[in-house]
Order: sequence, then C-alpha cells, then structure tokens
Amino acid sequence: MSLRSIHLVFIVSSIILAILVSIWGIRMYASSEASIGHLVFAIGSLLSAIGMTLYLVVFVRKTREIGMK
Repeated sequence: MSLRSIHLVFIVSSIILAILVSIWGIRMYASSEASIGHLVFAIGSLLSAIGMTLYLVVFVRKTREIGMK
C-alpha cells in the first residue's frame, strides 16, 4: 500500500468520524440534556468534515498532477 493510499484512508476515515460526531452533537442538542455547547461542537465537527473534504479533493488533484500513484 502506497503512502498516498494510506493518506487517503486516514483522511476519509477522519471525515466519516467528524460527520458521526456532528450527528451525535445534534442528537445531544435535541435531547433533554440540551446545551449550546453540543450545538457548537456539532457545527465545529461539521466544519471540520467540510474542510477535510476540500483538503481531500486538493490532495487527489495534486497527487494526480505530479503522477503519484
């Protein structure tokens, strides 16, 4: 497995984890134990997932551009 493949696996798994954490934060905010902190945490996790997705797109384009496999 190449370094590029390992990097892709870690980034994709991080995106999935951030999305799941965001869903958890939203569910906690919607529960009876609601706190504004849960909502802020969920929004931060969602923004992290979006940022990592943009990074993934740039990384894939750059590695294709330089011919990395």
